[in-house]
Amino acid sequence: MKWVTFMDPNGQQRAGYVEGNLVFDAEKASRGQLPSTMLEVLKGLDTYEPIFKQMVEWSKEEKTSFYPLDETMLCAPIPNPPSVRDFYAFEQHVKTAREKRGLTVPSEWYEIPTFYFTNHHAIIGPDTPVFRPKKCQWLDYELELACVIGKQGRDIKAAAADSYIFGFTILNDWSARDIQRQEVAVGLGPAKGKDFATSIGPYLVSKDELEPYRFGDRYDLTMKARVNGELLSIGNFKDIYYTFGQMIERASEDATLYPGDIIGSGTVGTGCILELGTEVHPWLEPGDEVELEITGLGVLRNKVKD
Repeated sequence: MKWVTFMDPNGQQRAGYVEGNLVFDAEKASRGQLPSTMLEVLKGLDTYEPIFKQMVEWSKEEKTSFYPLDETMLCAPIPNPPSVRDFYAFEQHVKTAREKRGLTVPSEWYEIPTFYFTNHHAIIGPDTPVFRPKKCQWLDYELELACVIGKQGRDIKAAAADSYIFGFTILNDWSARDIQRQEVAVGLGPAKGKDFATSIGPYLVSKDELEPYRFGDRYDLTMKARVNGELLSIGNFKDIYYTFGQMIERASEDATLYPGDIIGSGTVGTGCILELGTEVHPWLEPGDEVELEITGLGVLRNKVKD
C-alpha cells in the first residue's frame, strides 16, 4: 500500500492511502477502526494490520472517504517521527565527498555503519518550500532512501531486521555545506548545517510493494535527482555498501527503536552537488526546484525559498 498523510478540507492532517488517482481517509474507510494519524497507526500495528485489506474492500462502497489525488495536499507521510537517524552507507558518496576535501575514507568506515541524528521536528513533505538558512550560500540536496520502523525493538540482529521495517520513502537530507564545513572541523559531525529541513515523501510505501525489485538483501531501485528539470544525479540502491538490516542492527545496539523512527540510507553516489561539483551545477538558489525520484516510491519535489 501507498500510505500518506494528507490535508483534509478542514485543514486537518489525516492518515490515508492511495488507490489509483484517489486518496482515501484511513479512519473513515476503516469505519473508525484505524486512528487518524500515521504515527498512531504504526504504534498499534499489531492490532490494525489485519484491518488493512478489509478497509480497502470497504472503501469501494464508501462514497465520502476519498479525494482526488491531484487536488489533495500531501504532507510528510510521518510528520512527527520520534527520531531520525541518517546513515552514511554508500561507498561512492563517501569516497567522492571526502576526495573533494583532500581526504581518504577512514578504515573505521568499513568496520561499522555510522549515522548522525537530525532534527525530527524539521520534517517537511512534498511541494513544501525549503527555506535556505540565512547564513548559507552553499545549499545542497541529498538523494536518499529511508525506511520507517513499524515495531519496537532493541538489539535487533541484521537477519531479523526486515520484520521491523514497515515501509520505505524518499528522503532529501538538505545540507548547508558552508555551515557544515565550518562545524565538522571541530570534530563532532554535522548539526546546524542539517538543522533546518529534511524532506520525506510523497508516500510511505509498504515493503511488500517493493518485493518485485528485491535484489538479495537489497532492492534494485533507480534513484534520480533533477534541478529545474535537469537530470543531475542517477544511482541505484542496490549499490549500497551497508544494508538496512546492518543499519538497524547498529542503530538498535543498546538502544530501543520505536514505531515511526526513520532511518536514512545516506546519499547515493552522485546524489548531491558536493559530489558533482559546482562546475556541473552551482549551489542551490531561491527559486530552484529539486525533484528526487526512486523506482516504486514516486517523486519528492520541493522548491527553495529565501
